Amino acid sequence: MSALAALVGAYDRMAERGEVPPFGYSTEKIGFVISLNEDGTPAGIPADLREVSGREKKSRLMPVPASFKRPGVTPRPFFLWDNTAFAIGVTASDSKDPVIRFDAFRKKHLNVLQNSTDAGLLALRRFVECWNATDFASLGWPEEMKDQNVVFALESERLSGRYIHDRAAARSLWAQLAAEDKKGQAVCLITGIRGPIARLHPAIKGVWGAQSSGASIVSFNIDAFESYGHSQGDNAPVSEAAAFAYTTVLNKFLETGSRNRLQIGDTSTVFWAEASDAARADTAENIFAAFVNPAEDDAVAAEKISSILHKLRQGLPLKSFAPDLAEGVRFYVLGLAPNAARLSVRFWFESNFGEITTNYQRYLRDMAITPPPYKAQVPLWRYLIELAVLGKRENIPPNLAGEWLRGILSGTPYPATLLSAVLMRLRADRDVNAYRIAMLKAVLVRNMKKENTPVALDLENREKGYLLGRLFAVYEQVQTAALGRDVNATIKDKFYGAASAQPRKVFCLLDKGSANHLAKVGKTSPGRRVNLEKDIAAIMDVMAPGEDPFPAALSSADQALFGLGYYHQRSEYFKSRKDASAPAEEHTP
Repeated sequence: MSALAALVGAYDRMAERGEVPPFGYSTEKIGFVISLNEDGTPAGIPADLREVSGREKKSRLMPVPASFKRPGVTPRPFFLWDNTAFAIGVTASDSKDPVIRFDAFRKKHLNVLQNSTDAGLLALRRFVECWNATDFASLGWPEEMKDQNVVFALESERLSGRYIHDRAAARSLWAQLAAEDKKGQAVCLITGIRGPIARLHPAIKGVWGAQSSGASIVSFNIDAFESYGHSQGDNAPVSEAAAFAYTTVLNKFLETGSRNRLQIGDTSTVFWAEASDAARADTAENIFAAFVNPAEDDAVAAEKISSILHKLRQGLPLKSFAPDLAEGVRFYVLGLAPNAARLSVRFWFESNFGEITTNYQRYLRDMAITPPPYKAQVPLWRYLIELAVLGKRENIPPNLAGEWLRGILSGTPYPATLLSAVLMRLRADRDVNAYRIAMLKAVLVRNMKKENTPVALDLENREKGYLLGRLFAVYEQVQTAALGRDVNATIKDKFYGAASAQPRKVFCLLDKGSANHLAKVGKTSPGRRVNLEKDIAAIMDVMAPGEDPFPAALSSADQALFGLGYYHQRSEYFKSRKDASAPAEEHTP
């Protein structure tokens, strides 16, 4: 199934539950309501619908007659609502011409509402007919109202939360206006049903980095994209109903605070489940959200979700304790990223939920490392931050986030750029931490088929890169034992990048330096010197006999093993320091 077809199916299910607006309506941010008397005069100061959130006020989301794109200079007002530049001819922006905009709003509503007998629509018609922009100041309306979206209500119905665009007459009139807009008909590529074709698709808002006014997945705006004499949406015929459905549900998923939205690097990711009942779909969506972004401890999650997560993380297959979720739920994941005024699909994945949980468990095994990261459950974005220059989200390598998530969900190899990105950051800042080493291990296991890559320190491992990484950690420990921990730069700070890529240039120098350091350690702690010498000898003894222990260069796989060996060996020394009173001589390699 295509992504757009799956989104249309999601809209149909959500519309039945009243979770999305009906066809022809869109959910918009509304800041104020202008209350009218039946004669069209304002009934007091407009009411502020915004809610306080921290230091900000957030507009209320409300279904209203659908908005549309307004390119170019010709003002095109919305129906029964708009921003104050259109609705009352007042703006705080020098770039807008409120006179032209309000004139367009007035002419449209005077024309459309001329034959209406509904009390609310008549009140709005009388308002736009008599309103003057200078009334804004004389009536004492608030300055913060400027450029906010506004709706209208009869004063007698305002407190009940009923607005003019909600009245039955308004809905009926809006449906007539939509039907009168004659469009060519064709078979919809999404639904297969013949109907009016959308020439311009509604804007999709909420994608990180895209235009705030919205962007499109399907769009034809210049001749180079058109063919066979067709223009705009006729080149890829999608019905008005289908275009409205997929954009509406996408905007719902992309709302701030939506449970169905995740930000993975530069990719805005939405996900949803399809099941025979809503409860199962909700459970699957909650579990998936906890997979990718475990923001809260399982203990605060619902008891059922917490129990399922615990069993999955123990490695139990989902079908063994929740077969209805494993086989009875279809799951969809869509990744979107900005591309000028359009949106690019970074990835599209669909499968049954059982397969997704199986692949997630495989990912956990791939990433397992000892000692583990500070948090037991690490969100994907935390790993990605380790790949960014200065740890900034905007510096995460493009496309990497989406490709990695696709590999996790589908069980396919991780992107090749993941390995190179981690190695580059290690050479650049020499911060060898659990997050980066876990990624290196995961790539070794899945991409390079090194199934025996160790989770914890493996004294029997004979891989060249792993042994050199361990040896480098021992040399660092020798330096620390001789000079203390307050040196300006350790050998890791100076030589990690070179040692992991071209060991022959560095290790001979390190070996000579360690001899001097060991001599100094022997003067104050002979037992510790003996243990450190044993560590070096134990590693050198298992190097392949007859081979140069320090090759001229290491492959990318061996560089990953170098980081893994260094991390494991260094962690062993940290473990020995947990008990500060324990004598150094008790350490064994």
